[in-house]
Amino acid sequence: MTDELPKPHVRRSRYRGTHPRGFTEKYKEQNPERYAEDVAKVLSSGKTPAGMHRPIMVGEILEVLAPVPGDFAVDATLGYGGHATALLQAVLPGGRLLGLDVDPIELPKTESRLRSHGGTESALIVRRSNFAGLPRVLGEEGLPAADVLLADLGLSSMQIDDPARGFTFKREAPLDLRMNPLRGQPASHLLASLNAQRLARMLETNADQPDADLLAASLVARQSIEPIETTTALADAVRETLGPVRGRTRGDDETEATIRRVFQALRIEVNDEFGALDTLLRHLPECVKPGGRIAMLTFHSGEDRRVKQAFKAGMSAGIYSKIADEVIRAGPDERRANPRSTSAKLRWAIRS
Repeated sequence: MTDELPKPHVRRSRYRGTHPRGFTEKYKEQNPERYAEDVAKVLSSGKTPAGMHRPIMVGEILEVLAPVPGDFAVDATLGYGGHATALLQAVLPGGRLLGLDVDPIELPKTESRLRSHGGTESALIVRRSNFAGLPRVLGEEGLPAADVLLADLGLSSMQIDDPARGFTFKREAPLDLRMNPLRGQPASHLLASLNAQRLARMLETNADQPDADLLAASLVARQSIEPIETTTALADAVRETLGPVRGRTRGDDETEATIRRVFQALRIEVNDEFGALDTLLRHLPECVKPGGRIAMLTFHSGEDRRVKQAFKAGMSAGIYSKIADEVIRAGPDERRANPRSTSAKLRWAIRS
């Protein structure tokens, strides 16, 4: 007999109508082991189930990296673990995979999923770290330079779909946008600290925003009247600024695209994404052995420019023996099945 009290019954989320809409209502999608049939229906409709992430261009990445049994692979952005699963299968038996991710909420779930496949105890090494810290992790773990290395710079669907993380403006939530909510300042604090000139420069640099000056001045003016602290408040502020200027209505595609760019610009700044990417690109040559292959998956022009320029400079300096002449994009079937793959660009390089 034990002294433990029985766990209280937790009532599952109820929702209006016949289909769940909110993230918490989609409890079946977040439990694929129990509700496999429901998850399959969502996938077949071209959508990503809540709490899941569909890896992009897996076949193309494997073709570029060409991993073989015995290789040491690095997945510098573990995410949901889809790419890592494919890389592990390719390097076993005899190989190992190091997976990095900065997200303390999703990383334990992903590690558990990967280890559930079996045969990965000694082959899988998981560490919580930004990919800029890869050289440090390799040194601390006594690991060699990699045979193959992947960095998928996209935001994971798990982060986008969960309104509590503050990455989406579809539901009201604190304006956070941090990959690691335990470190740094949320986006609401950053936004409150910026004057119009600094905000405009951030919008231009991080998101190529054409209305940057107008938008920044309006947001700063609004911030002085009432703090912008939620995702929906920021989205509404953008709509109210651009709607009258463009003569458009709420929900207009162009205005909604601008809102996404504003969120992107803040997210990049809050997480110092460009700084981390520049650090990774600078240290890549020491993290990959001669003949080793690198694949980088980017999702917007700011990332792609940096990767392209670093690879070209490395080629000119003799660091890389070969680089991608053109970006590789997801095929039409994948774009239809997973619309989030549409903006992805894959570049690769081979270490001299």
